[in-house]
Amino acid sequence: MAEDWTDRHVARWKDHWLDLAFDEAVEGVFVRVNRIDRYLRRAKQRAVAEVGLTDFEYDTLHVLMIRDTPGSASPTELATELGVSGAGMTGRLDGLEKAGWIRRIPAVDDRRRVIVEVTKAGMTIWRRAMELRGRAEDDLAEALTERELATLNRLLKKVTVRSEERER
Repeated sequence: MAEDWTDRHVARWKDHWLDLAFDEAVEGVFVRVNRIDRYLRRAKQRAVAEVGLTDFEYDTLHVLMIRDTPGSASPTELATELGVSGAGMTGRLDGLEKAGWIRRIPAVDDRRRVIVEVTKAGMTIWRRAMELRGRAEDDLAEALTERELATLNRLLKKVTVRSEERER
């Protein structure tokens, strides 16, 4: 297999910091995960730019679309999931509504409350960005066989479960 950036990184670092614990395998795994994450973030940025969205517009539409109630949420729920303030969420929603990608409607059970709904135009632009972003993911996944992909998924799930346990 060809040498990658991480192989060169590990080779540079392994003898430099002799006073620090340095496990080449651990370093290799997490540097590679970070490089893949960086690649996918850049692919996302290119995708959202190509369709005419900003990062925060895409992120807001994405959170709105991947909910248990796809395309519908309260502003407070969106703000919580996105980790933004109420005022920040209002600004985001104002821009999305002005662009025609969402609409605010009164809640059925309490007309004082507002529900945010994605519009057909919002769904269309989000799907276009998702398709472009998905191509980058599919391209990377093609480096693996179906069995390798299943194994990688299983192994990463074990690490993810551990990280989620540690965050609690």
